[in-house]
Amino acid sequence: MFSYRTGQPCSIAGQTTKGGMMMRRIFSDYLFSKNYFVSKGQTESSDTFELLFSLASLFGIRIIKGAEMLDKSHILDASYSLGHYVPEPFYRGFPESVRELSSEQKLYDQTLHYFHTYGMGWFDEAGHSMMERCIDRAKFSEHTEMRDFSVITAKEAQEILVRDAQSMMASSRPLSDYHFNLLCAIFVEYGIESFRCASKNLAVRLLLNFRNPRFAENLMLSDVIKLVDTLNYEEYKSTNVRKLNLTNKDRKFITAVINRLIRDGRCDLTACYEKKAVWCGLLHHIHYKPKNEVGEHFVQCMRGDENHSVYSAFEKAMEAGEICSAARLMLEQKGGGAVLRHLNYMLSRCATNEEIDTVLDCAATNKPLLLLQLLIKYSLPETGKRSFVFTRYNQMITHREKDEEAARRRSVIPESTTEKAAAYLRRRLDRLCRGRLGRVYLDEDMKRIALPLQENTAMAGLGVLPKGSRLPIPEGKVLRAFTYWEKVNDIDLAVIGINRDGTQSEFSWRTMSFRDRADDIAYSGDQTSGYNGGSEYFDIDLQVFTKKNPNVQYLVFTDNVFSGTPFSGCVCKAGYMLRDKINSGQVYEPKTVQSSFTINCDSTFAYLFAIDLDTHDFIWLNAARAGSVTVAGDTEVSFLQRYFHMTSVMSMYDYFALMASKFVDDPSEADVIVSDRITECPEGTEIIRSCDFARVMELME
Repeated sequence: MFSYRTGQPCSIAGQTTKGGMMMRRIFSDYLFSKNYFVSKGQTESSDTFELLFSLASLFGIRIIKGAEMLDKSHILDASYSLGHYVPEPFYRGFPESVRELSSEQKLYDQTLHYFHTYGMGWFDEAGHSMMERCIDRAKFSEHTEMRDFSVITAKEAQEILVRDAQSMMASSRPLSDYHFNLLCAIFVEYGIESFRCASKNLAVRLLLNFRNPRFAENLMLSDVIKLVDTLNYEEYKSTNVRKLNLTNKDRKFITAVINRLIRDGRCDLTACYEKKAVWCGLLHHIHYKPKNEVGEHFVQCMRGDENHSVYSAFEKAMEAGEICSAARLMLEQKGGGAVLRHLNYMLSRCATNEEIDTVLDCAATNKPLLLLQLLIKYSLPETGKRSFVFTRYNQMITHREKDEEAARRRSVIPESTTEKAAAYLRRRLDRLCRGRLGRVYLDEDMKRIALPLQENTAMAGLGVLPKGSRLPIPEGKVLRAFTYWEKVNDIDLAVIGINRDGTQSEFSWRTMSFRDRADDIAYSGDQTSGYNGGSEYFDIDLQVFTKKNPNVQYLVFTDNVFSGTPFSGCVCKAGYMLRDKINSGQVYEPKTVQSSFTINCDSTFAYLFAIDLDTHDFIWLNAARAGSVTVAGDTEVSFLQRYFHMTSVMSMYDYFALMASKFVDDPSEADVIVSDRITECPEGTEIIRSCDFARVMELME
C-alpha cells in the first residue's frame, strides 16, 4: 500500500513502517508546537543541569516538568524547530549596515547581485553585499520571555496524539495538509479503532491515501465525484474533473468504490443528479458495468434525459419568486445546513419580513460551526466591491468583484436584513451551546484568539494561531519577520501596505533602493543561494513607521517562490521574532522567535501575518494561495481585511463563555480551563489552549 501524499509505504495495522522515521519527526514537531518534549526512554542523564542551562540560554525554554528525562537529543529537537542554524542574510550586518547605505549604494548592490545570480547563473554560493562595512555585533543582551515546556513519556505522547486524532476525525472541517499527514502517521504508527469521521473531505482523502474500503463507510454514492476530483488533482495535477485520463489501476479502484456503496445501500440518487453530466463522463471513462438492479437503475438515471435534482427544483422556485417554498423544499430535502449554505442567496431575494422570517426559521441546524461561519459573515458586511474567498485543494482562491459584475449584482442584502440574520444566528448559537461544558475558567487573553474556522489552508509550527487571532506587540520592541530556505534558488519575503483609501503600497527588495536611510523598515536583501540555503528579514519599528507612513493602516507579510518552484518542492520556514532596538546578538536569535512554521503548500505564494498599525497588534493570516504567483506586488490583498475583525465578532473567549454553565474565578474549581498560562490543574479538569486546534474544532460540532 502506498501513500500518495508522503510517498511512503503505509498500512493501518499499527506497526512501524519504512516511513517510521518520518512519522517520529512529524510527531515530535507537532508535540513541540504544543510545548512538549518526548522522552527517548533513556536512563536518567548525568548532564541534566547542563541540558537545562543550554535550553534556557539558547532557546529560552524552561522545563517545568520531567527534567529528569531530558537528553541531548532534545537540544537538537529545539534547534530543528526554532532554527538554531540559519543561513546568513544578504546584508550580514543587518539591520545597522542597511541603514548606513544610501539609495545609490543599495541599487548598486541589487543590480550587481542580480547580474551575478540571474545573468551569470551563480546560484552555488550565497550572495552577499559588496557595499556594507563590517559590523561587530555586541553580545546578546536582550530580555526574552521564557517558554514553559514539559518532558513527557512515549505513552503520554501516544495518548495526546490519539486523542487529537479522534478530535480531528470528529470535526466536519477539512484538515490542512500538515494535520492530514499527521493523522495518517498516527493511523500507521498506533492504529485507531474507529473509522468514522464527520468530514466528507477527510473521508475522501483517507480513502485515497490508504485505499482501505472501510473508509468508504463515511461516504455516499454522490461523494464519488469529490473522490475523483481529489484523485485527479493529487495524482495527475489536473483541476478539470470533466476531462479524465486515469490509469487502469485508478479506474478499477473507483469502480470498486461505486460497487461497494451501491451494495451497502448508500445510493443517494437525488444528490447524484446534481452532478449528472460529470457522472456520465466518469461512467463512460471507467467503462462501468453495474453488478445488480440498483446499479443498473442508477446508470440509466445518470444517462437519461430527466434530472430530479433538489437544486433544480429549488432554482425553479427561486426564479418564480417563491422564496418561502424554495426554503421549505431545501429544508425538507437537504436539511437546515443546506439552507444555511444558501442563506445569502435567499435573503437577497426576500421582499417582505414574512419571507425573511420563513427563511430564517428554515435555517435550523444543530451545527454550531455553520452558525459561527455565517455569524461572522453577517456581522462584517462588505461595502463597495465584494471579495469572494473560497478554498480548493487546501489553497485559498480569491476573486475581487469587477465593475460589470457589481453593476448587474442581484444579491444585495439590506443592512437591516443582515442585522436580523446575525441576531437569529446568535440566539440559535446560545440555545445550542449553553451549559455544554459545566464550570469554566476563562483567561482574559483568550479574547484575542480567533476560532479555527478555516485552517485547511494553513501551515503548522510553533506559535501558530487561528486566522484572525491578535497579539499585542510590546512597546519598544522591533518585529523582525524572517524566512529561510533550502533546495530552491530564491524565495522573497515582502510586505504589502494597505492604505486607508484602499490602495496598496509594496515594501520589498525591489522597492528598497528607493527608500533612503530607512529607519522605519529595514530589509536584509535578496539572498539567492541555491541548495546552500538562503534567508531574508524585515525589521519594522512600529512607532517610527506609523509616524512616517500615516496613510498605511495595515501591513501584510507574504512569502513567494520567485524561482517558480512550489513550496512543496523545497524546504522553507517562516515566522517572526520580537527584538530590542539595540543591535545585539546574531541576526537570527532562536530565543527571540515567537513563531516558526514550515511552508510546504503546493503553490508559490503564502500569506504569513499582518500588523494593525492603529493598535500595534500582530494578526495571524497563515494561508496558502492557489496559483503560481511569484511577485508579491502583483497580488490584491484587501480581501484579507475580513480576518482583521474576526475576534470582534466571536473570539475563543466568547465561544467558551457561551458553553459555560457557570464561570469560576479559581481554576481549581473549574471543569474546563481555557488558558495559555495555566499548566497544572486538578485531576479530571481539562485545559484547552489556543494551540489545541483539534479539540476546539471538535467542540464546534
